[in-house]
Amino acid sequence: MTDLALPAGRQPTANRDLKVMALIGIAHGCSHFFQLVLPPLFPFLKTEFSVSYTELGLVMTLFYVTSGVLQTPAGFLVDRVGARNVLIGGLAIFCTGILLYGLVPSFWMLVPVAILAGIGNSVFHPADFSILNASVDQKRLGRAYGTHTLGGNLGWGLAPVLMAGGAALLGWRAAPIIAALIGYAILAALLMNRDLLKEDAGAARRAAAKAGEKAAPLGPLLSLPVVMCFGYFLLLSFALIGTQNFLPATLAALYGTPLTLATTALTGFLLGASAGVMVGGWIADRGVRLEAIVITGLLGAAALILLVANIDLPEIMLVAAITVAGFLQGMTTPSRDLIVRGAAPKGASGRVFGFVYSGLDAGSALAPLAIGLLLDHGQADRVLWFVAAMLGLTTLTAVAIRQTSARKPETA
Repeated sequence: MTDLALPAGRQPTANRDLKVMALIGIAHGCSHFFQLVLPPLFPFLKTEFSVSYTELGLVMTLFYVTSGVLQTPAGFLVDRVGARNVLIGGLAIFCTGILLYGLVPSFWMLVPVAILAGIGNSVFHPADFSILNASVDQKRLGRAYGTHTLGGNLGWGLAPVLMAGGAALLGWRAAPIIAALIGYAILAALLMNRDLLKEDAGAARRAAAKAGEKAAPLGPLLSLPVVMCFGYFLLLSFALIGTQNFLPATLAALYGTPLTLATTALTGFLLGASAGVMVGGWIADRGVRLEAIVITGLLGAAALILLVANIDLPEIMLVAAITVAGFLQGMTTPSRDLIVRGAAPKGASGRVFGFVYSGLDAGSALAPLAIGLLLDHGQADRVLWFVAAMLGLTTLTAVAIRQTSARKPETA
């Protein structure tokens, strides 16, 4: 569904759409990069402040809890005052938090700074998707969502290498300061191109009032399709955490796979997912049924994970199976986001995207506990079965969303 209609005579051109995709993709990549600014610096911080890794982990927990809890309120703010202002303000807050990482005089000062950074991080999903919905021609939205996800993946991939390398060369304090300055440059680019980032908070408010949501602002979040979207993200996060965080440890415990080979397989999964995102965006824009893409991709990935769980594959086949599983999972991402867009009522896309994406944070907090217990009890094979089961259950929520969404033709 298109949340906000573009004014007559100002329909987006392909060139303009590409500029919007680039701006939002880079901003999203910046947010993901910032999420991983601190962890590569842990060895330096541990020595500098004489603290434990548990204490350092607490700082990141506070960051993610703050971000997850505030995503839905950030979505309400997007629907109220406009996505563009919220995105610019959130990035400014995030950059300031990263800058302060490099200036703190003591370990405990990292705690309020991490909370400040978490506030900044909370705005990106509701603001980004609202801007893309309002700015990009519907026929290119699949590719727009794919570019958004790819930007985030690249941010994650670059952060550990650049932060660790920068800290080794220039000192740990210089690394986050330089990262913040780059973030401020991206902020300046958004400000200079703010007219490209279309929105109409007034139209969103009018649509919400017309639907009676002023009296019940949580109404859109409690609708069955949106709740099922939240479930989709929750279940998917279990599968992704099981793969991205625990695949090397699982393969080592299950087959005695060398760390180098297991890490190569994980890299293949991540690269495959990035390639899948771009292909999936193109497929989604071709008019293929979205739930068909999701079911095919996730069940295919689950089948390959089960293959790895039950057969000690040769090295090349292991890497290939995990890489293709990543590709198939990544291929579903643009369709997933388009399904969420279809479930969002008029005037509520900001809060809906904020709410459903908080499912990723919730799952990311719970999954390590469950998977850690399996590994601690010598059940490494169950970890991969668990991942495959979560992928399978996720497809059921996609079907349920489609069946329970009472969408009008013009919002499809």
